[in-house]
Amino acid sequence: LTQYKSYSLTRHISRGWNVLNSELGEYIDAIPAQQRVDDQWYKGTADSIYQNIYAIEDEKPEYVLILAGDHIYKMDYRQMFDFHKENKADLTMGVIEVPKEKAGEFGVCEVDKNSRVKGLIEKPKKQIENISGGKFVYASMGIYIFNTDILEKILEKDSKDEKSSHDFAKNIIPIMLSSSNVYAFNFKDAESSQLKYWKDVGSIDAYFEANMDLIQVVPPMNLYDKKWPFRTYQEQYGPAKSVWAEEDSDRIGMALNSIISNGCIISGGKVKSSILSPDVRINSFSEVSDSILMEGVDVGRYAKVRRTIIDKNVNVPQKMEIGYNLKEDKKRFTVTESGIVVIPKGMVL
Repeated sequence: LTQYKSYSLTRHISRGWNVLNSELGEYIDAIPAQQRVDDQWYKGTADSIYQNIYAIEDEKPEYVLILAGDHIYKMDYRQMFDFHKENKADLTMGVIEVPKEKAGEFGVCEVDKNSRVKGLIEKPKKQIENISGGKFVYASMGIYIFNTDILEKILEKDSKDEKSSHDFAKNIIPIMLSSSNVYAFNFKDAESSQLKYWKDVGSIDAYFEANMDLIQVVPPMNLYDKKWPFRTYQEQYGPAKSVWAEEDSDRIGMALNSIISNGCIISGGKVKSSILSPDVRINSFSEVSDSILMEGVDVGRYAKVRRTIIDKNVNVPQKMEIGYNLKEDKKRFTVTESGIVVIPKGMVL
C-alpha cells in the first residue's frame, strides 16, 4: 500500500519482481491511496488496511499477513504461520528481544510463558519497570498475522470510532488483548536460539546505520547468501572499475570496506566505508568516507565527503568539503542529530 510519490517505488518493485508468474497465482499489486471510503488520505496503519479491505474481500484468504515497509530483516513467514495455527491464535505478532534500555524506541509487549500477549505499551518510558523479562523486553516488529474474519470485524468497528487514531499498535491490538487470542512469535534462529537481524529504518539515522551494517566484514544482513537471494532491479550499466595508480602520488583509484555498484568509476579517488549506488563517479584526488551516494552522483577533483547521504544526480564541485564542518553544512543542508549530512536529489551545489 502506497500513499505519496510512489511512482519510483512501484516501478522498482514491478521490474525487480517480474519473475512472478500470474498463471500460477503469483503477483504483487501496488495499491495507491484511492480515497475509496471517504475523501481523506490514510489516517493510520489500520485505516490504510480498512480503506483497501475490498482487495482482501475479493481474494477471500483465510489469513492476512501485514508488514511494514520500513523494516529490514529476513524471515521465513511459514514458521510464523505454523506458530499462529498451532496456537489457534486470532492475531500473532512478530516480536524481537531488545535491551531494556532501548525499550522506549519500540512498542513493547508483555508476554507470558505460553507466548500469549498480555499487554502492549507503545514506546514506554516510566512504565518499563513494570514489564517482566529481565534485561530484555519483547519489541513489536510491526508484523501481524490476522484471521481474516477477525480483522474485517475489528477494522469495521474501529472505523466508526471518531476518537480512534486508527493505528494497530495504539487502538486495534489493545482492544483485541481483552477479547481475542493474541500471541507473540519470537524472531530467533530455531537452531541456535540467537537473535536475528531486524532494523527499523523509519529515521534517517537508522537508515544510515542499516547501510553501514552491510559493509561490515561479516555483515549481520548477508546480501551474498546464494540460498536466500535478494531480488532487486538495476539499470544495465557496465561493471564497476577503478583506474589510476600513480606512484608517489595521491592519485590512486581505490575502495576499501565498501559496496561498489555497477557503472561506478573510481577515477583516481579514494572510497572508504561507503556505499556507491550505480553510475557514481569519484574523480581524481577526491575522498569519500562513511557515506551513501545514490545513482548518478559525481564527486569532483579534490572534493571531500564524509558521513553524508547524497541523493541522485548531484554534482559535488571540485575542492568542496561536506561533512567536515557541520556548522556550515547546516546552513545549506539537512543535518541529523547524529551528524549525518543529507543532500537532496538534483541539488545544485
